Amino acid sequence: MQRNLERFNFAAEQMRVGKLSGAVGNAAHLDPEFEEKICGRLGLNVASVSSQVIQRDRHAFYVATLAVIASTLDKIATEIRHLQRTEVREAEEFFSEKQKGSSAMPHKRNPVTCEQISGLARVVRANSQAAYENVALWHERDISHSSVERVILPDSTTLVDYMLAKTTSLVDTMFVYPERMLRNLNSTGGLVFSGQLLLDLVEAGVLREDAYRIVQRNAMRAWKEERNFRELVMSDPDIIGKVEQRTIENAFDLNRQLRNVDKIFARVLGEQPDAKSKSKPKK
Repeated sequence: MQRNLERFNFAAEQMRVGKLSGAVGNAAHLDPEFEEKICGRLGLNVASVSSQVIQRDRHAFYVATLAVIASTLDKIATEIRHLQRTEVREAEEFFSEKQKGSSAMPHKRNPVTCEQISGLARVVRANSQAAYENVALWHERDISHSSVERVILPDSTTLVDYMLAKTTSLVDTMFVYPERMLRNLNSTGGLVFSGQLLLDLVEAGVLREDAYRIVQRNAMRAWKEERNFRELVMSDPDIIGKVEQRTIENAFDLNRQLRNVDKIFARVLGEQPDAKSKSKPKK
């Protein structure tokens, strides 16, 4: 969203231009000096060259930027929609005690806000295609773009403003369930640590091809037989005979995987991680 803000400011500045150079842009009836003064009074830059109209690449870039912003909001909403699925349930959008869910299934808590954001993003992206079509004008002067822009410019701007407000509220009020996240991690029986185990075996001196084969063999067995991956690894002679037990245990340490999360937040948000506020996941 920080990148999107930079893009938007740049695109809006590209649009802040005007022209008073006549029907074909040759300033036959008004000297360029007057054009500069009048545009300056209006807070506009002067289009250095134009025909009857200002070139529409500026407007296409603006609407395309709005489409990128809408797509980012769509990405956020889609992720929360997935996290709210019955079999996942790691997060969900706010749901009040008096709110109704599905009309047919009372147990459902539908992600209506997320779905609205995702739906509206499609409209903004479709509008960007119309903006691209406005760039090519007959003899650089027809006004076929005008009827289109009367719809897509106000609609796209208003929609993105609305979507930003809805997404802000969505993130501020959504429910998050870390206990469920940990339960989902544990449901894999340790399979999520297979990559770390592979690296640790290689670091302990096992050839990478051999390490990959050993780890994959146990992982596939855990999948097919619904066994605990960690237990299978701990009882595999090809592993316990080559590395120390603490090396294996260290590969399955969740805190090890999360040790740099605070640093990432600090890098993104420009904040220093507070050692006192750090929370470690339950084992």
